[in-house]
Amino acid sequence: MSSEPNVNLWSSPQHALEYLSRADSIPHRTEGEATLLECLPERMNRVLDLGSGDGRLLGLVLLAWPRISAIALDFSTAMLVRLRGKFSSTGNVQVIDHDLQNRLPQFGKFDAVLSSFAIHHLTHERKRALYAEIFAALNPGGVFCNLEHVASSTDILHTKFLESIHWPNEDPSNKLLDLHQQLVWLREIGFQDVDCLWKWRELALMVGMKPQ
Repeated sequence: MSSEPNVNLWSSPQHALEYLSRADSIPHRTEGEATLLECLPERMNRVLDLGSGDGRLLGLVLLAWPRISAIALDFSTAMLVRLRGKFSSTGNVQVIDHDLQNRLPQFGKFDAVLSSFAIHHLTHERKRALYAEIFAALNPGGVFCNLEHVASSTDILHTKFLESIHWPNEDPSNKLLDLHQQLVWLREIGFQDVDCLWKWRELALMVGMKPQ
């Protein structure tokens, strides 16, 4: 269910644009996004969005919290162009070219760190290291919300998932990991109230809070 550990096609504009052409058709995606928005703190000043893509998730957050300051990270040239075009007039979103395979830069503290279908492209070792870096970047009481693509428990279920989203082939960049292991990691790192608050097949929302 996972591919070669060193493969990541997201630096290819063609790969990124092909994904964007299908992204809106992913079943039940809006349900996961709506649940994610419900998990965010009522009062927020700063938000970090990891693997922002074309800014779909951050755009939803800004509709509900228009006055927050946000940093959007991505490394795909095609995605960065979309991000800068989308948020160029807002004045409160900083778009930064950064590959999540590398350690997060020091941006200060955030009230929420978000990610949507990005972290599963990292090796498992890097996933866990990134979760620890996210914990360090949060203010006390801050929330990490990861709407993610996780592994099915069997190959048959994985095949059914691909059929259900009408995806003809596995993305060779995917490095899928089971949900349980990632929830265990979040608890070990120090997040509290860790849970999966929404799931449909291989799509899952993981949430954890940094203790006050």
